[in-house]
Amino acid sequence: MDLKVSVNKKALNAWVVSLEGSLDSDTASGFGERIRPLLDMDRFTLVLDMDGLQHISSAGLREIFKAQKAQKAVHGKLVFMHLKPQIRKVFEIVNALPSMSIFTSLQEMDKYLDRMQKQVTHPDEPEY
Repeated sequence: MDLKVSVNKKALNAWVVSLEGSLDSDTASGFGERIRPLLDMDRFTLVLDMDGLQHISSAGLREIFKAQKAQKAVHGKLVFMHLKPQIRKVFEIVNALPSMSIFTSLQEMDKYLDRMQKQVTHPDEPEY
């Protein structure tokens, strides 16, 4: 699945980045490149509108965490809106993980995150 990234200035010190599709290993670097110019601005808010985001992988999370780190460095903020339940679940899982490594690889982590998101989006389907 592709990722469509739209960037719109919302206010004097705020940019809204709307995501549509999948933020994964195939699309994460393009997302990072698209928002990189915004991350050099001092003291502004970056709003990630995730209303159209259907899936996120560890590669997508990595780009978001990079953006968050960049925002902190310039005294800016990173905020989210319109998180679908399966995307919110991924963020909850990541926040709940201890600092030590639990997964043996990114592939293992992505499989786990995929399964958790499917449980939210398709709760009636049996797990295998």
